[in-house]
Amino acid sequence: MITDSTFKVKVKKNILIVDDHPFIIQGYKNAITRYDADNYDFFIADAKDCESAYNVITNPDSVVFDIAFLDISMPSYEEKNLYSGEDLAKLILEYMPDCKIILLTMFTEFLKIKTIINNINPNGLVIKNDLTFDELLFAFDKVIKNGFYYSKSVLEMLESHENDIEVDLFDKQILFHLSKGTKARDIPQYIPISLNAIEARKINLKELLKVTDGSDIDLVREARKIGLLF
Repeated sequence: MITDSTFKVKVKKNILIVDDHPFIIQGYKNAITRYDADNYDFFIADAKDCESAYNVITNPDSVVFDIAFLDISMPSYEEKNLYSGEDLAKLILEYMPDCKIILLTMFTEFLKIKTIINNINPNGLVIKNDLTFDELLFAFDKVIKNGFYYSKSVLEMLESHENDIEVDLFDKQILFHLSKGTKARDIPQYIPISLNAIEARKINLKELLKVTDGSDIDLVREARKIGLLF
């Protein structure tokens, strides 16, 4: 007997996975293909670094992706100024603005996580240490249903007042000029605050980033590590 369910049309979703570890890509594929197989049909493309991801995303023959899983740390593609999963997220949203972004990272520094949220506002953000097969399926379920998912460690960091460190535009400009090799005494040429104010802000930044006894290079290195500089 033929029933209506025999002709049920599945919802087609196009998925992109970018990670430089093949076994992780395979793990994601295994989880996705087991998700609600009665109702969804998934096409999954993958890439191993920023260059191969760029080629997939910008190829005019590529499908439009509905969801993208992106590792934050991966080999860069300097020719196109792509250095991380964050840069790829921006590229995807330029070409496919309706694509939902799920970012995965080993970073556990609050400022880095907050910078990712502020810059990308991903639909999903998962610390890899939180990741299990069930957790991945739960995150995927939330995002495919138009929700947002932050893993346990992300939520704990966001809720922790003791980690709530803020830097303003002047602080970021100071870090930027220091990263370019500008001497502190010359920075007042570029931003409208005094040298004394710049020195005081440098001291404060070193305290915040726990490099009190470090050099300007140490400060820049730590700021880049946690996402205040790119």
